[in-house]
Amino acid sequence: MSRPTARVLALLELLQAGGLRTLAELADRLDVDERTVRRYIDHLIDLDVPVESVRGRYGGYRLARGYRMPPLMLSDDEALAVLLGLVAGRRAGLMTATGTASETAAAKIRRVLPERLGRRLDAVLDSLAFTAPPGESTAPETGVLLSIADAVRHHRPISIRYTAADGRRSERTLHPYGLVAHSGNWYVTGADPAVGEDRTFRLDRITGTRTLPGSFEPPVGLDPAKRVLTGLATAPYRHEVILRIQGTAEQIRTRLPASVAVVEESPSASGADSDTRQWSRVEIRAERLDWLPGVLASLDRPFVIEQPDELRDLVAELANRLMSSARRSPPRV
Repeated sequence: MSRPTARVLALLELLQAGGLRTLAELADRLDVDERTVRRYIDHLIDLDVPVESVRGRYGGYRLARGYRMPPLMLSDDEALAVLLGLVAGRRAGLMTATGTASETAAAKIRRVLPERLGRRLDAVLDSLAFTAPPGESTAPETGVLLSIADAVRHHRPISIRYTAADGRRSERTLHPYGLVAHSGNWYVTGADPAVGEDRTFRLDRITGTRTLPGSFEPPVGLDPAKRVLTGLATAPYRHEVILRIQGTAEQIRTRLPASVAVVEESPSASGADSDTRQWSRVEIRAERLDWLPGVLASLDRPFVIEQPDELRDLVAELANRLMSSARRSPPRV
């Protein structure tokens, strides 16, 4: 959508909010001059939108009384899909920094639906419960998300202003390969030509973007989601864990997903019992080790700890606690 068209629609939305809007107010909200606002008003009139001009010291523009946008035609299935999508997106933390956008969008859709359908959808939403808690994350700015998405689609390099987790600020050039939503956060992965490496950035830490001249060609067979998960799994942490686990990557991933561990399968063993002789090398980077013994126990597969020694002690302590509990007699009542 071209920028003038977007601003004409933004003007219509301002007028739909009701009341009289002065020329100066509209110009300020749309970030254009007053002459351009008059031109946008003419565009709306050409589209048969009844915009009234009120003259005088306290004059301005407003929509004619009784004017309503054409009804939004949705089937029962479509209306339910839209509203559930808004609710799920809000709970997953995948909304933009305009936190109320999903609520206002749902309200607009709800307002134009027939009363019968509205009551039925309210019944679904009121009776719906979730097993997972709402996502807790910092959402990205709408402008940042949209500009990066446009750069990804058209293979355009961008300049980003980024604030790292430790507070350091920098401006970087990025060739963005794709956007990835993971665990309630948005990420962009791409190449940093200044260092010649692939990088991943969280969108909520990007405070501004600027499209640069030129274009780039993304790598063949690109998988942005895999790049982000691998980047998260190999990020520097306090402990570097190396394990050998008997099993395939698919079996190990049931407890150690790609965002947590890097799994490398050894060449498959030959013979009828090849599955029982398949060992994989697993690398994990973690700030704490206390959660790993329970995960390894839940895998229920033979494993060898190559490093660190501290993990061996934690696994032995868990084994002793489990053995003690297994031998304990039930308390007398």
